[in-house]
Amino acid sequence: MSNVFPRTANAAPPMVARGEGVYLYDRDGKAYLDGSGGAAVSCLGHGDAHVRAAIHRQIDTVAFAHTGFFTSDPAEGLAARLAALAPGDLSRVYFVSGGSEAMEAALKLARQYFIEIGQPERCRIIARRQSYHGNTLGALSVGGNAWRRKPFAPMLIDVAHVSPCNAYRGPADGESDAEYVDRLVEEIEAEIERSGPETVMCFVAEPVVGATMGAVPSVGDYFRKIRALCDRHGILLILDEVMCGMGRTGTLFACEGDGVAPDICTIAKGLGAGYQPIGAMLCSSRIYDAIVGGSGFFQHGHTYIGHAAACAAGLAVVERLVDDGVAARVSPTGTRLRALLEDRLGGHPRVGDIRGRGLFRGIELVEDRETKASFDPGLKIHAKVKKAAFEAGLICYPMGGTVDGRVGDHILLAPPFIMTDDQSEELVDKLAGAIDHALRP
Repeated sequence: MSNVFPRTANAAPPMVARGEGVYLYDRDGKAYLDGSGGAAVSCLGHGDAHVRAAIHRQIDTVAFAHTGFFTSDPAEGLAARLAALAPGDLSRVYFVSGGSEAMEAALKLARQYFIEIGQPERCRIIARRQSYHGNTLGALSVGGNAWRRKPFAPMLIDVAHVSPCNAYRGPADGESDAEYVDRLVEEIEAEIERSGPETVMCFVAEPVVGATMGAVPSVGDYFRKIRALCDRHGILLILDEVMCGMGRTGTLFACEGDGVAPDICTIAKGLGAGYQPIGAMLCSSRIYDAIVGGSGFFQHGHTYIGHAAACAAGLAVVERLVDDGVAARVSPTGTRLRALLEDRLGGHPRVGDIRGRGLFRGIELVEDRETKASFDPGLKIHAKVKKAAFEAGLICYPMGGTVDGRVGDHILLAPPFIMTDDQSEELVDKLAGAIDHALRP
């Protein structure tokens, strides 16, 4: 009997034995193609020699030194690389242990920034429905997924949520992309006016929405107009790249694909590639300078921020992504994967949409392609797909509640960047078979 508190109490997962390349193997020797990188984590696959060696070297020197007393070469090196690679003026890097921690740090920094500059009335947050920003209470408050929020609603802070940007389900009949974007921006501006422009602290969004909607990118110049709107009202733009960043969508920072730079950005998952738990919050020099010129310290912290071994892993991951050109594989490999998905599933009567950027791809399943009607959520189609795929030796990331937190089914794909053409074909073959199996009467 296990003493582990599992994610799902009524199912016992197999014991993982080893990982190699894009595959994980259980104790019985069965291979599983990691088609979702766990949860968009394993961008370099499993067993990368460069990252493993960097961790070993650091552990042999010092694994941990509390940042209240020391900095470390890996933390300094990784911060310098990220600041040099980041868009805009994201020049300061605050290391944490994961995505939820990064978002909590971002929210608290935004609040402290306005206190430091003499605008303490700014505390309101605007985010989007069907977003996901983490499972800690602050991050969960900002997230817009109704199912995840409901049990904890009495404990959450008050956050205003506006419509997501979704090319498949958002535009009205006959509405152009430009008209659709203008309507969404007008909705945000109306929320700013309703809240009181002088009280709004930040707008929070994922450049490409991950877990809750299934790799949904923005439309047209949506984020450029959001950037201009935030600037006009003195509001901070916080972009959550925990899942879609670190090369996943074809650029190292996903917002580069939208032609914008945020005031604060959160990253994780692909930063450590699964080799160590690490995340980071990046902020502009304007925000950092306000702290330095004010109280002089950020009123926040965790024991493991700037963990030396974790930062050594992160630096090695960035070296592989940038210096060794692994991130440059994402766009061509993603284009190939998209073509395979379109060829195999584009005409499937239950596939409504195939979307995404780079190696961040989503498939939305529907009962009726013509009306875009979703399946009855009681059927749990997404769970059936996940089970059938896993039995076939494919790890993918299906979720329910795609449309409104309750209705809708999608499959998220986020395979390692090292995936070959043959492995892309294997992924699509196994996924198509799992979808057919799950939808069998």
